[in-house]
Amino acid sequence: MKNWLRKFGAGGGEAASPAQAIPLPVPAAAAESVLRRLEWTVIRRLDGLLQGDYRTLLRGAGLDLADLREYQHHDDVRHIDWNVTARQNIPHVRVFTEDREMAAWFLLDLSPSVDFGSGEQRKRTVSAEFTAVLARLLTRHGNRIGAMLYGAGVDTVIPTRGGRRHVLHVLHSMQARPAHVEGQTTRLRDLLDSAANLVKRRSTIFVVSDFITEPGWEKSLGLLAQRHEVVAVRLLDPLELQLPDLGLLTLRDAETGEQVLVDTGDPGFRKRFSRIAAQREAELREALVRAGVDTLELSTDGDLVEAIVRFTEMRKRRTRMGAGGLPAHLRAA
Repeated sequence: MKNWLRKFGAGGGEAASPAQAIPLPVPAAAAESVLRRLEWTVIRRLDGLLQGDYRTLLRGAGLDLADLREYQHHDDVRHIDWNVTARQNIPHVRVFTEDREMAAWFLLDLSPSVDFGSGEQRKRTVSAEFTAVLARLLTRHGNRIGAMLYGAGVDTVIPTRGGRRHVLHVLHSMQARPAHVEGQTTRLRDLLDSAANLVKRRSTIFVVSDFITEPGWEKSLGLLAQRHEVVAVRLLDPLELQLPDLGLLTLRDAETGEQVLVDTGDPGFRKRFSRIAAQREAELREALVRAGVDTLELSTDGDLVEAIVRFTEMRKRRTRMGAGGLPAHLRAA
């Protein structure tokens, strides 16, 4: 079962994710109206706050290795070629040429757990809005975007193209999803492996998921990050981290159909829930760090613009730190 909370320890039963307690409404807005709203409410705010500096958010995409040369002051240490440096005993950096166009791929986990939202928004809505905003920003500056959609498996691949109509096509494909067949669990690894086989040229890849999945995806994500600039866009809801006192509650796993009755009024139960959730949080964040990817967290109760701006500022600081000079052990040498 896909649920990350395998055993509550209360009543001895397995539980479904709290996500399944709330049904998903059928989307009422068409892709065009959704995108138009985002262009007025989100993209305009980002234009003012970032002042067109989207390259920091998308660093590393659209680059081809052109040459190697000796390290110079203020070079980015992340471009050091350590194999050549070891052979020559002199630090060397990789020199890249930049394409006029960059390609970005959105790997979209649309499995049933992303249908959850304890408030006004669901994780699926946050995923769609993030994808539409970033895709429109990219295509508006002449770049291309593509998408791979995952339900019970990788069922839709949208090749990279530019233009506003293409963004509408991606957004509509996210909205018009087939019904989920119970009994199938999520394997995020399949989506990551499919992307590794399909996307040959270096690109920026956004993995948009709640990472509630069967284990084994960590290695695939790390291998993908060795070839591409990968950003893990994690979807989450506050109720997945801490349960309030709601009394007796029936939870249903949307993937398996299994139901369980839990007593959220029991302080011991809520404490065990929070402890297991905190452990899962720590393990997930550690796995993302080991994979070598940056993480952008989007909560259903958060502000999309603020999250993107914070993420961009973090990458700016890292770039400035990386360009500050050689590591201490190389300066001593």
